[in-house]
Amino acid sequence: MIVMKFGGTSVESQEAIVRVTEIVRSYQRKHPIVVVSAMGKTTNKLLEAAVEAGAGRREQALVIVDQLRAHHLVHGLPLAGAASAELDRFIRTHFEWLDDLVKGLAVVGELSPRSMDAIASVGERLSSLVVTFALRAAGIPAQHVDSRRVILTDDRFTQAQPLLEETYLLLKENVRCLAETSVVVMGGFMGATKDGHTTTLGRGGSDYSASIVGAGIDAEEIQIWTDVDGMLTADPRIIPDGHRVKSISFAEAAEMAYFGAKVLHPATVLPAVEKNIPVLILNSRRPEVGGTRITPDAVDCRNAVKSISCKRGITILNIRSTRMLMAHGFLRRIFELFDRYATSVDMLSTSEVSVSLTVDNQENLPLICEELRHFADVSVEHEQAIVCLIGENIRHTPGIAGRAFQVLHTTNIRMISQGASRLNLGFVIADADLEPAVFALHEEFFSELDPAVFD
Repeated sequence: MIVMKFGGTSVESQEAIVRVTEIVRSYQRKHPIVVVSAMGKTTNKLLEAAVEAGAGRREQALVIVDQLRAHHLVHGLPLAGAASAELDRFIRTHFEWLDDLVKGLAVVGELSPRSMDAIASVGERLSSLVVTFALRAAGIPAQHVDSRRVILTDDRFTQAQPLLEETYLLLKENVRCLAETSVVVMGGFMGATKDGHTTTLGRGGSDYSASIVGAGIDAEEIQIWTDVDGMLTADPRIIPDGHRVKSISFAEAAEMAYFGAKVLHPATVLPAVEKNIPVLILNSRRPEVGGTRITPDAVDCRNAVKSISCKRGITILNIRSTRMLMAHGFLRRIFELFDRYATSVDMLSTSEVSVSLTVDNQENLPLICEELRHFADVSVEHEQAIVCLIGENIRHTPGIAGRAFQVLHTTNIRMISQGASRLNLGFVIADADLEPAVFALHEEFFSELDPAVFD
């Protein structure tokens, strides 16, 4: 039994959905559970409509809903007879409900996180129904399961955390048995509280949903189908001819995802790690390509570096206080502030009286800086980027930092960090220097490739 997750670009049109049905057919003997994202950019549009409604702009919100309705009716499937009428009715019913909710929010003029989740979940609710009907039309027995029945979460709307023990039990009782005789189709990204309120797992949460389902049913493997050939040696927007990484460890994949690899949601690997379930990254447009296999254990590789990840939109905070010389509690006071404002830190460099750190969420930055200035001097540097060399062999190979900094000898490096896992060597540079830096590093570390690991 396997889990197959298809991203938004894999279900964005009739043509794409037909590809998905054929991919699922090729794995039918493995009893797949299919988890799907919303079609294309649907979730962005839904959130836009929610914001417009919450601001009291009723007509603007309804225009967006109408556009989405038309898109789903056009890009639903050209089915025949009763099936066509049934799918059409499902789509129209969902949008009638959405119309009513948007109108109500516009009257109230307020958008709560709970209402935001109710609206944001519509995309996956619809795409999972469309894919179910597509599979049936292709002669594949398929059953739709509403994810809100089997993925139980807390009530932190927009960023809900699954209650894994209860969720795994529900998945075993309600999904595993169905998958013995039919392809089960579920929407990703969403769940529900114990009292039935719709929640979402945060952006990119469909990958997480697939991993949770895989862990809950004790899957043989979890497949993430997207629009790239797998995890690559660098961001394809910077290095278009980068190399596919055939095999990688969970630890390496998590570092790559956290530091900018868009192909995988950072939390995806967690349930899979706990259950030792391999995760495969595959391309729905090129299913013949082998993709990337993510496994619990490190894969032997002659290259020291597996991939170069980068993260743009970074801000550096330099915090300095001579009053803290020889005093304890400096770091505690700093991180209590970041905890209070729910702001994560990516990289950190410290000395006795100063701390430099990076953040990518600037929402509460002015408030954080204001409170920091009560006990320290603070300077802020915007438009920075993180570059990370990632690979299990970094910890065992001398001279990696020397090689990296030699090829970047003309680049001003603002911070340097080697993670506690020793799987990555990271540094911060100006965003304007990012592309030439990644080019230089890629040429240095991937001029020769281990054919067992790279393609």
